[in-house]
Amino acid sequence: MSVSLLVEVGSGLRIDVDAIDLDELARLHDTPLYVYDLAVVDQRVGALRTALPDAFRLAYAVKANPNPAVLGRMARLGLGADVASGGELERVLAAGFASESLVFTGPGKRDSELAAAVAAGVGLVTVESPGELRRLEAIALAAGRRVPILLRRSIGPDAPETVRIIGDEGAGKFGMDDDDLRASAAYALGSSWLDLHGIHAFGASNIRDASALVDHVERTVAFGRHLAAAVGFELRVVDAGGGLGIPYADDDQPLDLELLRLGLATLAAAWAGDPLTATTQVLLEPGRFLVGPAGAYVTRVVDTKRVRGRAIAVVDGGINHLLRPALVGQPQRIRRLRPGPGPGPRTSSDGLEAVTVAGPLCTGLDILARDLPIGLPEVGELLAILDAGAYGYTESMPLFLSRPLPAEVIL
Repeated sequence: MSVSLLVEVGSGLRIDVDAIDLDELARLHDTPLYVYDLAVVDQRVGALRTALPDAFRLAYAVKANPNPAVLGRMARLGLGADVASGGELERVLAAGFASESLVFTGPGKRDSELAAAVAAGVGLVTVESPGELRRLEAIALAAGRRVPILLRRSIGPDAPETVRIIGDEGAGKFGMDDDDLRASAAYALGSSWLDLHGIHAFGASNIRDASALVDHVERTVAFGRHLAAAVGFELRVVDAGGGLGIPYADDDQPLDLELLRLGLATLAAAWAGDPLTATTQVLLEPGRFLVGPAGAYVTRVVDTKRVRGRAIAVVDGGINHLLRPALVGQPQRIRRLRPGPGPGPRTSSDGLEAVTVAGPLCTGLDILARDLPIGLPEVGELLAILDAGAYGYTESMPLFLSRPLPAEVIL
């Protein structure tokens, strides 16, 4: 097997499918399959860390890719982990993450999951509602353990415009209104079993606007400072969530890490001069940014045809393994790995025939890309869907039609 090379794409790095013997991997593991290059993960973690001031720390968003090898690499790199289920908690503990580096987030936590978090001694539990706060308190009391918590603030359509840029207007399921949050903070402060560290606020994904991210961090810390002063607790942690984005198309601009660095450095300098925020740590929970460009989904063409003048390539993998393009209506870059005559991979500038790439499932939703200008591939040819290292296999619907599960190959 070849070792992948690293190629610069904007401000980041991604897997180089031309430097990998994907024919050999397909022979060994069949298709479809996922391939992840951990060297790319290393580089992306390093690049993001360089952009962050000392007041910031990282917790990998496990939902992006919970593959054990990926988790093990994140743990060895010294990141914390953001988990959102009991299953994710089990995975990160098995992968070697320190329990105190974990943040348990997300709505709808069952009592058994809260109890597992308390028993494991996770670093922080993000509380989504007053009801969850009281359930957690009862579980902590029964376990005889004081639990460190964050209170999650809801970001909705009534939030300031600069927050709504990165806010999901349908995200009322996340967090609390400000009145409930203030009451919950006061309640937690009076509890012997709840240790209030700060707040959490976020509700978006795949943001490539560094200014919007900086503005969100600034507003979230400012709200945390106001709440801490009003209720009377030390603002030790502000969790500003994840959402750091990546390009999915050639003309998408990547997240400007230098602009992010400058903006966050300005904020950190201001916080350091304020007694209420001088020791506050800001937690970021990137997932997609760290692992998305490190992965590719490789599938083989099993049939080609033209229907009503449209060229169709039917491949052996689809939304059962890679649902995101259909789910969000955003295709990902697809590369022909044997593009025919001519040097290197062909692009739209070659004027090639537009092709719809369709999966093998018995549903019209199973489309990976429409009218992609790559020319009609041959039966047996391999295609690579790029930027598939995050929200790929585990976000999909693998049980539909009972097709085989894809291999996940680690470089």
